[in-house]
Amino acid sequence: MEPTLPAPKILVVDDNPDNRALAQATLEDEGYEVVTAESGEEALRVFVAEHPDCVLLDVRMPGMDGFATCARLRELPGGLETPIIFLTAQRDLETFDRAQRSGSDDYLTKPFRPAELFARVQSALKLRRMSAELREHYDLVRHQRDALMRLQLQKERLTAFVIHDLKNPVNAMDLHAQLLLRDRTLQDSSRNSVMRIREEARSLLRLLLNLLDISKSEEGQLAPHRETVDLHALTSEVLDALHPRAEAASVRMVRAIDTASVQADADLLRRVLENFVENAIRHAPENSQVLLSTRLVDGQVELRVADTGRGVPEDMHERVFERFVQLDNGERVVTRTGRGLGLSFCKLAIEAHGGTIWVEDGQPGAVFCVKMPA
Repeated sequence: MEPTLPAPKILVVDDNPDNRALAQATLEDEGYEVVTAESGEEALRVFVAEHPDCVLLDVRMPGMDGFATCARLRELPGGLETPIIFLTAQRDLETFDRAQRSGSDDYLTKPFRPAELFARVQSALKLRRMSAELREHYDLVRHQRDALMRLQLQKERLTAFVIHDLKNPVNAMDLHAQLLLRDRTLQDSSRNSVMRIREEARSLLRLLLNLLDISKSEEGQLAPHRETVDLHALTSEVLDALHPRAEAASVRMVRAIDTASVQADADLLRRVLENFVENAIRHAPENSQVLLSTRLVDGQVELRVADTGRGVPEDMHERVFERFVQLDNGERVVTRTGRGLGLSFCKLAIEAHGGTIWVEDGQPGAVFCVKMPA
């Protein structure tokens, strides 16, 4: 009978007790032995005393940070052979590069999925047991993975820069359009053009904010700031903002508000309704109406935007909320252009509130619906 091998020992270093507890519970559920430290200095002492097989290391800690701790661990007996995985909420290029330079073996961002944490630790322990030849092949793959990760972080940073840099000129366009509209000597034809400029500027700003919030959601940072939102005032603001677009499309907008308020992030909810109403206007026939309604259902607030267009095919009811999926005149179209993000943003924003989102057949048309805790 073969002797039972001891469970691998993992050292978790994090100054946040909740983070330590989560990582410890995740790894102990998979059969690992876990020891913890709440600072870099304590990590060095525990490493010498416990001889762990792998180290999970936070970056931002008071006193000795993760980079300095990693460098010091590498100088200890056994430190060069022990895999060190950075586990951090920092998702930026500078942090990633410093982690590589300090001698880390892997880099995982919070919030992490338990299955992903287990897979990274398991891979690190397997690498430790590899022969020199296999390790050389693995190092090549790891360098390729790190290069891909670095490219992804560069793309995210560029996206954030572009969005923030574009917001200012777009806001300036809207401001100057508002100033022109205050000019009482402006001719009607010019006034209509200025109103169209302002409408398109607001539409472009919504697109930029959608991109920014989708990026935040991917990083687990899309957190609604809840407050009591007056639905009469909010829906009035939404319809007033989109009135020029509806008028140009010969579409009438109607409200039926049966619920006074909801606990939500006012800005996120307004943009969800703007996306819904703008989408409804785009697909509504001429001389038809778009209905924005609210009601209380089983203690939850339901918001609905209905049009009488060609509707959404039943097999597209789920896919229509995916990124870059659009419907054009009722037909299925998948595009890789800059549009097709509005409904994807709506899904992320409503789910961040703990709500649900779906589309119904309006017979005719489509009804886009959200339900949120009251």
